[in-house]
Amino acid sequence: MVITQKILRNVSLSAHPAGCRRSVEEQVGWVKAHARQSTDRCYPTTDGLTLPKRVLILGGSTGYGLSSRIVTAFGGGAATISVSFEREPSETRTATAGWYNTKVFEELAEREGLAAFSLFGDAFSDSIKQQTADLITEELGQVDLVVYSLASPMRVDPKTGVTYRSVLKPIGEPFTALSVGLESDIVTEATIEAAEGTQVEETVRVMGGEDWILWLEYLGERNLLAVGCKTVAYSYIGPAITYPVYREGTIGRAKEHLEASAKELDRLLAPIGGRAFVSVNKALVTRASAVIPVVPLYMALLYRVMKDADLHEQCTEQIYRLFTTILYADGPIPTDGEGRLRVDDWEMRSDIQREVEARWRFQREGEPITGGDLEGVRAEYDQIHGFGYPDIDYTADVDPRVV
Repeated sequence: MVITQKILRNVSLSAHPAGCRRSVEEQVGWVKAHARQSTDRCYPTTDGLTLPKRVLILGGSTGYGLSSRIVTAFGGGAATISVSFEREPSETRTATAGWYNTKVFEELAEREGLAAFSLFGDAFSDSIKQQTADLITEELGQVDLVVYSLASPMRVDPKTGVTYRSVLKPIGEPFTALSVGLESDIVTEATIEAAEGTQVEETVRVMGGEDWILWLEYLGERNLLAVGCKTVAYSYIGPAITYPVYREGTIGRAKEHLEASAKELDRLLAPIGGRAFVSVNKALVTRASAVIPVVPLYMALLYRVMKDADLHEQCTEQIYRLFTTILYADGPIPTDGEGRLRVDDWEMRSDIQREVEARWRFQREGEPITGGDLEGVRAEYDQIHGFGYPDIDYTADVDPRVV
């Protein structure tokens, strides 16, 4: 079949196996090159670093989770287990990008002699937790790092069977701001209605730290957390422009719960010398961020400003810098006043934010975006789904079941 990209409300409904292969191969190549020989102090070699050797990534098929798997495996030689919820392909329908990414990762890891195991299923469920724990017992013994990088629109509580659904909404009153879609460069005005009823609570139950705690408690009960084991979850704060829909909205409440959960997990891991952290990362194009109103416009302006300042990073560069210069660097782990790791430091530099704010003021509803890099945002979004590579023939007949 000929696989074309189908986007509905900033959500890609298809993925291309050849492009997903290219995406993973490029990320792996970048990590291997920097791990072995680098003269850039921002991305140092992994020589002399004690990186984790047995890693569990919850949500390891796309975005920051996939980058965590690539960095620890190809940068540090780790054996990895990934848990993710993905759709398999059929003769007439593509798989999700995460399914293709996982298959390519496993193939490349096998070539390097790296152990790599993947489970597809609902990471919120007790059954997947048990399957994962059994796999750790059989193949790794214990884990040195647990990465929590799940992003889901819903969660079924494994204890009560209640289904919770997350929403991206402001709290208290509607929020209206300028925005832009991925399919048009015309700036529009978007209004997001305020959360109602139990939507705030449900979003916290899906996107907060409740499941993260359940995972670590269960692995601890099974004696699968090695001495000194670390766990990290990924979050975002962003600038005041996005606060009403993000940090002060429903997802912001969930992230606050995630941060509180890190403190609880830090106490839980203390007896084995372990630590728990939330890493606040840079605004980047992921399957999750692209659907948040206002955010694509902000990212387009931010990308242009950060590229002009030679500070732009993609997911894998962010995670490589996190692991090599913060989480596993020599000396005390640097945190902010709330105990968080900050890899959004370049994004939140005062000079960067001042320029983004200045460019935001030039945007007008009904007119094309000005002073931004919407093409760069689109290119990244296309490529995480396997599209947008100029040397791949997207008119060719391909089997969606073969990556």
